[in-house]
Amino acid sequence: RLTPMATIVEVEDIREVFNLMEKAYKILQEEGCNRIYTVMTVDYRKGKSNRIEQKVKSVEAKIGEVSKL
Repeated sequence: RLTPMATIVEVEDIREVFNLMEKAYKILQEEGCNRIYTVMTVDYRKGKSNRIEQKVKSVEAKIGEVSKL
């Protein structure tokens, strides 16, 4: 999910994240980028999936519907 401050991905296997990062870097390098800055935060929770949507629903249950970008 693309947001104004970040791109958020949810995967079943951490290797998917690294493969995605590698593909992104290759594309950016092929496009001629001289500098690529990356910050990665990992939030691992065993046995949970679809956390992105669940977190949004939890906030909406508390404060009402929020704008979706």
